[in-house]
Amino acid sequence: MGAIYKKELRSYVTSPVGYVVAAVLFALYGFYYYSVMLSGSTYYISTFVYSNMFIWSMMLLPILTMRVFSEEQKNRTDQALLTAPVGVGSIVVGKFLAAATVYAAILVGSLIPAVVIGFFSSPNWVLILGTVIGSFLYGVAILAIGTFVSALTQSQIVAAIGTFGISILLVVIDQLTGIISNEVVVKILNWLSFNSRYTPFTTGTFNLASIVFSSAWRQSFCF
Repeated sequence: MGAIYKKELRSYVTSPVGYVVAAVLFALYGFYYYSVMLSGSTYYISTFVYSNMFIWSMMLLPILTMRVFSEEQKNRTDQALLTAPVGVGSIVVGKFLAAATVYAAILVGSLIPAVVIGFFSSPNWVLILGTVIGSFLYGVAILAIGTFVSALTQSQIVAAIGTFGISILLVVIDQLTGIISNEVVVKILNWLSFNSRYTPFTTGTFNLASIVFSSAWRQSFCF
């Protein structure tokens, strides 16, 4: 698994994919941090920056996983990979962890402006770190889904669009509850919604159910 992980991580460094995703996300983070500075209140770092960036991250993360297995199938290197002296599970986990590492690095980088602002004010680090942890948990859940979708097609575009559709559906699915009167269906939609599961993290609440929920998605698609 270690060799697969290093190979995949190297591919993100040597190809423009990782840089493009990181550049776009950092640009968006910069815009929202700038808005926070104009507001003059560090409270908006968690409620404005990371809450908005949660949606953007769900939209852009499929780009990180679109090539994970699709490229292997297109280049006919998947057979060589599958016959390597490592299990299929190790291959999947190695590729998934490489994408998760890139996303974790982006989230850590996003905290730099908050740290700088902390020298001049007193941000609520409980709320900020809560939103960051929530963003990471549900971000890697999307990466797990993207890894699975990438294994279903040779087309990177199809893999990206398919994962994008699933991620957006999981984020906005709770909004359908307004047009549905069946209470059972409403509860199911709220249970599936990433947005409703992410919300407790934005208030600094440690929600074990939300953590288990995100872990279940990762295990379902990658383990």
